[in-house]
Amino acid sequence: MSDVPDIVVEALKSAEARGFGLSCEEMVGRLLATLASAVPPGGRVLELGTGAGVGAAWLVSGLGQRSDVTVLTLERDPELAVAAREFAWPDWLEVRVADAEKELPQLGRFDLVFADAEGGKWSGLDLTVSALQPSGILVVDDMDLSRYQSAEHRASVTRVRDAILSDPRLVAVDLPVGSGIMVAARRRD
Repeated sequence: MSDVPDIVVEALKSAEARGFGLSCEEMVGRLLATLASAVPPGGRVLELGTGAGVGAAWLVSGLGQRSDVTVLTLERDPELAVAAREFAWPDWLEVRVADAEKELPQLGRFDLVFADAEGGKWSGLDLTVSALQPSGILVVDDMDLSRYQSAEHRASVTRVRDAILSDPRLVAVDLPVGSGIMVAARRRD
């Protein structure tokens, strides 16, 4: 892990110490860091599902020393949000305890959205897509059907994939790597 950013290493250690096993995988994290580095000046980034803070750490690592971008990460579980707030985040990152589906309509638009929680991905996906700026990027992980044993979960993944690929507001690609990643760009209005 010598080339993994220090903040990501800290987040991974915290996740492990808390027994949190649902953090974003390295390939997803590296993609997030890459996309975050291209967020335009004054841009906004949204993460749905803070978890132990690993995804947020990758986003921060991609933004580097920039202070012209804001990052908002929503976590429904108050205990996880408290744990994630323990990091020395830049002052332009906010960890908020919130239900994504209830919060999304009031948040405005974002240049980059990482949908890594049930709310905003398995349910409320339309709200997430609506929160994308024109030319905004959506990243959805955990889309590999082979990861799921239950027919219900497999149906949810298929429904999300089909919705993203058929949404006329989006241009999307399904990347069968890692946990299964979908990346979509919102067309200019």
